[in-house]
Amino acid sequence: MAISYYLTPHIVFKVFKYTVYALLTLNIALFFQEELLATEQTFSQGLNLFDIVQGFAATIDTAAWVLLLLLFELETSVLSDDTLRKPNVKVTFIGLRLFSYSFIGYAFYGYFSKMLLTHNISPLAVDDLCALIGQGYSTIATLDEYPLLDINSCVVLADQALYQLNEQQVVGSASDWVAIQWLAWVDVINSATWVAVVVILEVDVWLQRRGRLHGGILSASKVMKATLYSILFIAAAYWGMLGDFLDFWDAFMWLVAFVFIEMNLFQWQAKANANDDPRAA
Repeated sequence: MAISYYLTPHIVFKVFKYTVYALLTLNIALFFQEELLATEQTFSQGLNLFDIVQGFAATIDTAAWVLLLLLFELETSVLSDDTLRKPNVKVTFIGLRLFSYSFIGYAFYGYFSKMLLTHNISPLAVDDLCALIGQGYSTIATLDEYPLLDINSCVVLADQALYQLNEQQVVGSASDWVAIQWLAWVDVINSATWVAVVVILEVDVWLQRRGRLHGGILSASKVMKATLYSILFIAAAYWGMLGDFLDFWDAFMWLVAFVFIEMNLFQWQAKANANDDPRAA
């Protein structure tokens, strides 16, 4: 009897939702670990303050998005109307939003810079690639994985036209570089698409507070978000096929998380319509 009480659909849904949020928070640490290893190769001479955003774009981006996700969750599901109308709460939300968006924009710049970095390559003229083993040279596994050159990778790359990341000891074939250049472009597209999604969500929340999210406006919002979510799903599938698992897992989990936000918004709208008492500005 007691167990069945705690296993109601509502409780199970909440547990699942907040488990997803917790896993996304964990991804901050996973991205940091992955990017820390990658920067040891792509920035072997050391990171300066300007380079941090290139080296740790995914970490910065994920942390800012987790904060923004929690703000949306609080606003659309947790906090009451009266609480949200309090001036100090409004000011706090505005401040945290500006903080989040500044780092999201910073991370987008980082993704764009990393994409440019992957194009900053030049031909590597070497008679015997295997002679470079043990001298700090790395090869390309994927966008954020650069294992050290060893006998196996040397044999694979033998007799291929090689290219080197300028000023760094990262080498790969033309196809290797093209692959990570495409992955870097997907990062840029994915980041820009998510920004577009939250802009529409911000407008939805603003309109819902004023009881104006209905009719043609609501339909247009749904069409635009459906298009954007489709792009994000394609990006996740691309990472699943050609990228690493962490990128795919993170992209998939973010789609699930924002499904919850959309459900919150729908329930908020249904409740406001039922009570005929939309949230005030």
